[in-house]
Amino acid sequence: MSAKSLALPSAPALPKVDFKALAGDFKNLNPNDPGAWPWAPKIVILVVLLTLILVGGWLLLWDEQLTELEAKQQETEKFKQEYLDKKKQAVNLDLYKQQLAEIDRSFGALLKQLPNKSEIDALLIDVNQAGLGRGLQFELFRPGQELVKDFYAELPVTVRVIGAYHDIGAFAADIAKLPRIVTLNNMSIVPVANSSGQLVLDAVTKTFRYLDEAEVAKQKKSAQGAKK
Repeated sequence: MSAKSLALPSAPALPKVDFKALAGDFKNLNPNDPGAWPWAPKIVILVVLLTLILVGGWLLLWDEQLTELEAKQQETEKFKQEYLDKKKQAVNLDLYKQQLAEIDRSFGALLKQLPNKSEIDALLIDVNQAGLGRGLQFELFRPGQELVKDFYAELPVTVRVIGAYHDIGAFAADIAKLPRIVTLNNMSIVPVANSSGQLVLDAVTKTFRYLDEAEVAKQKKSAQGAKK
């Protein structure tokens, strides 16, 4: 077989574009008779018009609609999440009721550890007797200004006692064992000058009492007035 018979067929040559002729078509257009225009200007004008329509539609209609659609989708997701949260709460409603009842019982037990207004004087006497019972000498026992909270009042008492180290420790333990809530704060212990084994305890003893209904109502009214 000859080399001539093995030669591959050559690819067809691409038609040459006459740019001068195209430019001439655009120059000689008659705006009053578009039907007589050559095909090239017609195609270009059609593509430009379609592009302008698409861009105008996007700017005037579709962009706003897509933004609104996105906002609606986000709102739908929000409602869906709220539904799932409420469904979860509904499923666990009995458990929440049990927990609330347990909190009420615990709160009631703690509230019983707070004296009322008429019992606060007796509690101060108990604190004083706890020190005297351990052989401590009170140099200062001064109740301070009562500080009213939401449902209870706090009464600080500044105390200064003198005694042996173990007696002071036993006094602190007795305070912690009182049936009512009493705390020792800002404690400072220093030795007594020219004394063998005697110490001075400076502290702020805080006792608490719960407010009666009239005091709670007054406190709420004051809080509302402060907000306004």
